[in-house]
Amino acid sequence: MTKITFVAPDGTRYDVDAPNGSTAMENAIKNDVPGIEAECGGACACATCHVYVDEAWTEKTGEPEAMEEDMLDFAYDVRPNSRLSCQIRISVELDGLVLTVPERQA
Repeated sequence: MTKITFVAPDGTRYDVDAPNGSTAMENAIKNDVPGIEAECGGACACATCHVYVDEAWTEKTGEPEAMEEDMLDFAYDVRPNSRLSCQIRISVELDGLVLTVPERQA
């Protein structure tokens, strides 16, 4: 298991043990992290699982691919470290990952 932390808009931290191979979005939903709506169920067809990747982790999570970038156009308050959590695949290299949920989703 890989430990990841979601930070809610109010600052509440949700520490999650995430199985390798799952997505950050799946773990947010499973652990009732507020603000992650995931309306498309992880198909990269909406922007309701938008998160901000902590600056220390942006290199390890990588850049969004073209389809994800297109969906981020629909997200609220997109920043250089914005990602869709459905596109972040959990691996041992991401142990300690910190993701912040925006104040609101698209």
